[in-house]
Amino acid sequence: MTGWLENALSDVAADATALRTVFPAVGRRVGRGPSDVPGRTVDDVARVRLLEAAPGAAAELPGLYRYGDAAEKRAVLYGLSVVDTGDAGVELVADALRTNDTRLVTAAMGEYAATHLEDAAYRHGVLKCVFMGIPLAEVAGLDRRTDGELLCMLRSFAAERAAAGREIPADLRTLLNEQDA
Repeated sequence: MTGWLENALSDVAADATALRTVFPAVGRRVGRGPSDVPGRTVDDVARVRLLEAAPGAAAELPGLYRYGDAAEKRAVLYGLSVVDTGDAGVELVADALRTNDTRLVTAAMGEYAATHLEDAAYRHGVLKCVFMGIPLAEVAGLDRRTDGELLCMLRSFAAERAAAGREIPADLRTLLNEQDA
């Protein structure tokens, strides 16, 4: 399997369009189990390595995302942080944030989103994570992107949950308590 990945890395380094062929095969070739990178699978890590190795990968990302399955889309979202796409990846993040797939939403709220999303879009992404039960520890940039408007939105969410007799996520409670201190 490692031999396959090494060959695939060479192929994409020579021609980024090779990503179109190797990207879908990664899960079958390297596996789909947990990796050494927290929260990522072996195929996530391998796909990001392929994106890093391919000069011109930025031009391939929209197609890989559009035609990919959920695992391929997730890897493209993770790859946004390592491939220089400028603001071109914002549309992919926005698409992922419209889904109800927690894996895609989590990947979408990585470092790329923390750096490139406008304030309103970032706030809504954070709120979606809280609503979907995605741990706030998975949201990149929360320490530097939290502002008064986001806190207001999160407090309103917590108040609605409390009024409905529903539990407030512990990490949300912690964040709000830290901000109030």
